[in-house]
Amino acid sequence: MYKARQLAVAAMLACAAASAQAADPKPEVIHWWTSNSEAAAVRTIADAYRKQGGVWNDTAIAGADQARAVAINRIVGGNPPMAAQFNTTKQFTDLIEQGMLNNVDDVALKEGWDKFLPEPILNVIRVKGHYYAVPVNIHMQSWIWYSKAAFKKAGIAKEPASIEELFAAFDKLKAAGIVPLAHGGQSWQENILFLAMLAHVGGTDLYLKVLRDRDQAAINSEAFKKVLLTFKRLQTYVDAGSPGRNWNDATAMVISGKAGVQVMGDWAKGEFAAAKMTAGKEFGCIAGFNAKSPYLIQGDAFVFPKTTNAQQIKYQKLLASTIVAPSTQVAFNKLKGSIPIRGDVDASSMDECARIGLNIMKDRTRHVGIGEVYLTPDQNGAMQDVLTAFWNTKMPAEKAQKGIAAALRNEQ
Repeated sequence: MYKARQLAVAAMLACAAASAQAADPKPEVIHWWTSNSEAAAVRTIADAYRKQGGVWNDTAIAGADQARAVAINRIVGGNPPMAAQFNTTKQFTDLIEQGMLNNVDDVALKEGWDKFLPEPILNVIRVKGHYYAVPVNIHMQSWIWYSKAAFKKAGIAKEPASIEELFAAFDKLKAAGIVPLAHGGQSWQENILFLAMLAHVGGTDLYLKVLRDRDQAAINSEAFKKVLLTFKRLQTYVDAGSPGRNWNDATAMVISGKAGVQVMGDWAKGEFAAAKMTAGKEFGCIAGFNAKSPYLIQGDAFVFPKTTNAQQIKYQKLLASTIVAPSTQVAFNKLKGSIPIRGDVDASSMDECARIGLNIMKDRTRHVGIGEVYLTPDQNGAMQDVLTAFWNTKMPAEKAQKGIAAALRNEQ
């Protein structure tokens, strides 16, 4: 990930190319939505935007890290796209600090973004009073998805209502010859499993102490050790083919009934929808085990690279306005698997899991950001390194605690 000093050096290279680019910029949009469900979802935004008079030249790049790297290189190199996808985290903070993004303040203020956006998202896109990104959706990272057919075959009569009941279900699935937990052995997916356990086992208080406050006592506590041990216990329920597996391939295992459960963000629901499966009928979803479980908010956003070209700026503002429109929000999120960023939409056409999520969002006490909302990219990366090592080796939990404490102690 680029640091501020790297961006500053690269910015000098942008000066020569900027004037040429400003003359006739191409209204190009860089994103990483390439799976079937993602591609269908992003078309709803592009179509709505074009109907409003916008021009959308699509540049889809597989892989979030790769797409962001291309976008950043293009921005600092003086050949920026009209808009680029990032997550609603601190991923684009350096770009803001280096003055490389346009704000969309007039759109945000006119449409009252501060009135409907949850704090974890608002605090990321609004910096020093200026709005530098338009949020597209709200994803929740720690959903537990399960195959109704697999549960029936394994003799699991009811949905797990606690973490211990979930492990009991895993044992029954294993006994029935079904992979209990569909998992892709990639560091970001292991991070999702960890955050889910921190939320479901540790609860909101410990979650925030560890990630937001980086409280050393909390990280070294017995309660946090229990979270790590529960996280590692999950590893005994994955199959031998999990290392390197893509998230959507793991979802496909649940769709086919080869696996019983997947812990993944609600973008996975888009894959169920693409397979013509209905929430509550062929698959189930668990947002948390009690009415106080934190709802781990993350999402996608588009940033608008700096330009002085009046037409390009007009396109940027039009895209921002189109994205937050209630009709666009419903159309996009029905296909993407996420929920709208606003609660004033007509959700009657959305699926059961989406309605569960929207209902939870009414309780602001359950609004909690994912780790990347509270951590710098370097801190998050250092923590992920420890978690991946802990997951894949015989590292003691106490050593993992010390590693995470070190990763989160200071700014990286």
